[in-house]
Amino acid sequence: MTALFRTPLLLAAALLALPAGAADLKPFTTDGCSAFPDGTAEERELWLDCCIAHDLAYWKGGTYAERLAADRELELCVADQGKPELGRLMRAGVRVGGSPFLPTSFRWGYGWNYPRFYGPLSENERARVEASLSADTTDAP
Repeated sequence: MTALFRTPLLLAAALLALPAGAADLKPFTTDGCSAFPDGTAEERELWLDCCIAHDLAYWKGGTYAERLAADRELELCVADQGKPELGRLMRAGVRVGGSPFLPTSFRWGYGWNYPRFYGPLSENERARVEASLSADTTDAP
């Protein structure tokens, strides 16, 4: 086997040997629309709520179909603010940049330790998500 193929195969084997998703769930965080404006110059937070809802879906992660639905919801939410073209652009951006395979702070499933790829949450994980969200609202001032 040539060195050209050996390195990617070793990396793939190492990633497959890791657990599908570590059990630690970090508290929910959001940066709004990430590196994108939260609204227009006139209405600075016009679609911010759309981005926060999208971040919540990405934080908890789940299946590929759930990610597709979250991205579609972002597009529709921004469109409902009167910006359908921008919604399509944002959807394209998160489809490219939100992959669970990259160790970014905004990847699909970012609430869990990396790596956390596509897959349904277990009942225990769903309970942890709900408990974390309940604790966050209880702790709020």
